Amino acid sequence: MDVSETALIEAAHRVLAGYPGLSVRAVVSDFEEHLGLPDASGPRLVAFLGGTIGNLLPGAAGGVPRLGQGAAGPRRRAAARHRPGQGPRVLHAAYDDAAGVTAAFNKNVLAVLNARLGANFDLAAFDHVALWDPAQEWIEMRLRSAERQIVTLAGDRAHRAVRRGEEMRTEVSAKFRPDGVAAELSAAGFTMRHWWTDTGGQFGLSLSVPA
Repeated sequence: MDVSETALIEAAHRVLAGYPGLSVRAVVSDFEEHLGLPDASGPRLVAFLGGTIGNLLPGAAGGVPRLGQGAAGPRRRAAARHRPGQGPRVLHAAYDDAAGVTAAFNKNVLAVLNARLGANFDLAAFDHVALWDPAQEWIEMRLRSAERQIVTLAGDRAHRAVRRGEEMRTEVSAKFRPDGVAAELSAAGFTMRHWWTDTGGQFGLSLSVPA
């Protein structure tokens, strides 16, 4: 399941190529609105193996509660991958890497706005910023204007003055601890049965069942 039909088709073909005995059904859906999972009898495992849960603000629709709805039932389980809390130095190195990979990823949002909305963002006029919020335990990615500029949208039909130093928050990437994940799952009607992590404690996988 994904919002991108192109990505789904590619993924389905790759799965079938590796496991030709499977029956694969790709579902275009947005889990914040509707899971869209097909009906099925028997045991069901809902696997959420991406980091999207960490991009949702607290209280936002989706995430673990949606997984709970998709796997609801006495014989169903939900597995989700998480990024446990890591030290600020490790996180800054990952989200503000010396090679500039994350900065290019962050600025790509401006390129998309230029292409889709007819904007005139100058990518070179913005600096990539990564900030660790210890209270929320998340990294915020922002774009900071390096100069005063006028941004136009949709062929000059709308414009906005951007001050030097003004920032736009483009992403939140939350990190998780086992007790916090267990609390979210409990609120969704699930009980966490297992928590696996690597030796460095940088990645986590939880397995839960209906409470």
